[in-house]
Amino acid sequence: MEKKNHTPNNKQNPVSILSFLLLLLSPSQGLTFPQDILALKAFKASIKPSSIPSWSCLASWDFATDPCAIPRRTHFTCGVTCSVDSTRVTQITLDPAGYSGQLTPLVSKLTQLSYLDLSDNKLFGSIPSSVSSLRNLQSLILKSNSFSGSIPDSVAALKSLEFLDLSHNSLSGPLPKTLNSLSSLRRLDMSYNKLTGFLPKLPPNLLELALKGNYLSGYISESSFDGLTQLEVIELSENSLTGTLGAWFFLLPSLQQVDLANNSFTRVEISKPGGNSDLVAVNLGFNKIEGNAPASFADYPLLSSLSLRYNRLRGAIPLEYSKKKSLRRLFLDGNFLIGKPPSEFFAGKTSVSGSLGDNCLEGCPGSSQLCSPLQKSNAVCKQAYGGKPRS
Repeated sequence: MEKKNHTPNNKQNPVSILSFLLLLLSPSQGLTFPQDILALKAFKASIKPSSIPSWSCLASWDFATDPCAIPRRTHFTCGVTCSVDSTRVTQITLDPAGYSGQLTPLVSKLTQLSYLDLSDNKLFGSIPSSVSSLRNLQSLILKSNSFSGSIPDSVAALKSLEFLDLSHNSLSGPLPKTLNSLSSLRRLDMSYNKLTGFLPKLPPNLLELALKGNYLSGYISESSFDGLTQLEVIELSENSLTGTLGAWFFLLPSLQQVDLANNSFTRVEISKPGGNSDLVAVNLGFNKIEGNAPASFADYPLLSSLSLRYNRLRGAIPLEYSKKKSLRRLFLDGNFLIGKPPSEFFAGKTSVSGSLGDNCLEGCPGSSQLCSPLQKSNAVCKQAYGGKPRS
């Protein structure tokens, strides 16, 4: 009798098991949360097709394949990062391919998004207020695009946000008054926009603040910086800020770098630091600061770079500057400083670079680079001092 070959009932066919596993891992299987797929489709649909190069990340977004499926051989090869379990989109990082279009409000559906970087493209229109739904967002980077309109107040709802970069756009209007609600924010950059008005109260845990190249006006209030014990970098140059810069400003406990050049400050008050200070660099050039050059800057133990160029300073150069060993760069040019510059600046071992030129100084050695450009004419200096000769 012929023996029949068959698989016993209590054993699985290895081929069947392999087929089942391949089916589970197949890219055709729906892994990504449907809401996230909807948001990604809307995101791509809001970009002009003619601005999507064939080699770009967005070109690989083919929804015939699940966005989070693995392996990614031909579809969703870049631009999208998913969670470990391949169910939620956690990051969108577009390549700088010149994409043109708008940011869809449906981006708010990506509720597990922690990182959104659309920088260095040609995106335009307003930032949708619906971004407030991205409660897990830690980094929002929209720099170097053409976004316009005001910054939505709803941004203040992003309690997990640590890095916000909206620089190099065409955003206008005042800064949100609720900005200080961003309690996790560490770095804020909104430089080179068209922002106006006063500085509001700032987020309490900031490390870096950059608002260069806007139309901010008014004076700098201590209340705006109240409680900012970790702030290290302040960049507010190229605005229309005015008035007196109070002594409290340079006493911010963690301050290291300050750039307030190209504003309209008229006075600076400097106090000796009560304890240790980390202040390394100060740029107050191209303002309207009057009075004597503040000698107390020399009391900051780590100060390495100081610029007071092109203001309205008078009197002599403080001797304290020439005796400060940490000072490496000093720019005092373009003022109305008088007398002889300290001889220590021209000693053989001096390591100070910069400029003392375009003042009313006497005996500034022409052989020294520090004395370039030439001093102002005697007539200009006399006029500046009410007709009295410089002395």
